[in-house]
Parts: sequence; structure tokens; C-alpha cells
Amino acid sequence: MYEGAIQDLIDELGRLPGVGPKSAQRIAFHVLSADPADINRLAGALRKVKELVRFCTSCYNVAESEQCRICRDPRRTDEVICVVEEPKDVVAIERTGEFRGRYHVLGGAINPLEGIGPDNLRIRELMTRLGGGAVRELILATDPNTEGEATATYLALMVKPMGIAVTRLASGLPVGGDLEYADEITLGRAFEGRRAV
Repeated sequence: MYEGAIQDLIDELGRLPGVGPKSAQRIAFHVLSADPADINRLAGALRKVKELVRFCTSCYNVAESEQCRICRDPRRTDEVICVVEEPKDVVAIERTGEFRGRYHVLGGAINPLEGIGPDNLRIRELMTRLGGGAVRELILATDPNTEGEATATYLALMVKPMGIAVTRLASGLPVGGDLEYADEITLGRAFEGRRAV
């Protein structure tokens, strides 16, 4: 559609997850009209993240040193590990302020259609961590979709023989939602996970 550098930028932006062709074009033209200092800050931030950010050697969350801030925190318990798919899931759980244990980031979920099996995830590393004997509970906080459920089921089968309690995050109706708009699976899980009041 466009020539040279602007089309190259649109193409590169379009390769980002969640950015479609129209969004890529809008961002590219914003970059074109933006102040050069703003663009230099953006370019610097992109370079800096590639140079400084790595994965924590313990839990595989993002970190700027050997271990992430959560793994370095002595106030957290080693007896509970929460398994998540991606680092962004750690942030979501941390925002609740409810969890005081450790994390393990798998780096995705089992998805045979995309060629992602257990060997493509950090399951081996998780099993090594669990072999230390300090963990009493493993919380499976994978996404409530087909891939997340398959991953949770696989992990539960692997871990149960070790004598570690395996739990799954509850799922059900969102606060402020209407029953009539809930899908059958969500409503079914809400019934399964009901509790006394």
C-alpha cells in the first residue's frame, strides 16, 4: 500500500500480537507525526528490554537479575507454588494481594494443534522444584480454556503421586454479571465450585 520505510513499519507492527492491519497503520502514522524525543524514548525502551530483561532462574518470571523480586522476597512461603502460563499471569495474581507463595511460569500451555507438547513447556523444571520436598501445595492457575485445562490435567496426573496437594483456581460467574449471559460451561463450573455461606 505505501512505499519504503512506512510500509516496513506497518508490516513490523502488524506482526505484534493483537495488532491488526488497521491498528498497525494507525500506530505507524502516529509514530510518523510524533515528536522525535518520544520516538527515541520508545526505541530506547525497546533496546533496553532486550538487553536487560531475562527469565528468573527459579520461576521463569521476567527479571533483570538472576532471580525476580518475588523469588528474592524472604517473606514469601516456599510451601506453595502457583503454576501459571505466562509472566503476565503473575502480575494479575499479584494485583489481588491474596497469594504469598512462589510461582512457576510454564511459558505457555499444551496445544497439540500448534505443536506445543509437555516437552515444549517448563514442566521438567517444575518437577525438579517439586522434588526438593518443601512444597505442600501446587496451585494450577492455567487459563480456563481447552489448552489450560489440558495442561492442568496433565500436571495434576504428574504431581499427585508425589503426595503434594494439587488445587485448581475456582472459576465461575464474574461479579456484576447476569446469569442469563453466562455460557453453559461457566455456569456449570459455578455450580461445581459453590460454597456454604
